[in-house]
Amino acid sequence: MNQNAQDNAVPLRTRLKQRRAALPAADRDRGALLIRGRLYTWLAGRRTALREAGRADVRHIAAFWSMPDEPALQALLRQWAQDESLTVSLPVVTGPGAPLSFRRWTPDTPMRAGAYGIQEPDGPDAPAPDLILVPTLGFTRQGDRLGYGGGYYDRTLAALQASGHAFTTIGIAWASGDLSAETYVPAPHDVRLDAVLTDKGWAVPAPEL
Repeated sequence: MNQNAQDNAVPLRTRLKQRRAALPAADRDRGALLIRGRLYTWLAGRRTALREAGRADVRHIAAFWSMPDEPALQALLRQWAQDESLTVSLPVVTGPGAPLSFRRWTPDTPMRAGAYGIQEPDGPDAPAPDLILVPTLGFTRQGDRLGYGGGYYDRTLAALQASGHAFTTIGIAWASGDLSAETYVPAPHDVRLDAVLTDKGWAVPAPEL
């Protein structure tokens, strides 16, 4: 990332964190419920369309364990984990400059605090994901993502792309993270998301096939 872009990202992150922290609890709960509902409906429709088209189904979902200020996904992950045709995994930080690894998760999987205090599953490695839900602090309508500054997801997505594995990425964000009115220049190494879902709907529409 060039120095100007880096300097710009720091105050942006601060403002976006302040905006989401100011969300009333009722709006937060309602917004997370809407996100979970839209995700569930989209995935069910996509899986049906893929099967009808004779294409590979979505089987492996890499999600994330929502922090208190992020849209809560845990209820949806429990629902997906009950589906025997799906596997759910969560990210694990293995090192400061390394891509994330993904480990299988079920409601019975033991959890432990990871490098940043985020809960991580103490389970076996998961298959390469077909769908990745990406925690997103800020976003553009072109699918650019502003994360938390560690670069973990950019490295992870780039490594998966380099391996030739096909997958879909959906950023999960609050609508207050829209950067349309901001001056934001993504770094050359930033990996664009395929879609972005917020509490107000799809900011970047998800693919149907």
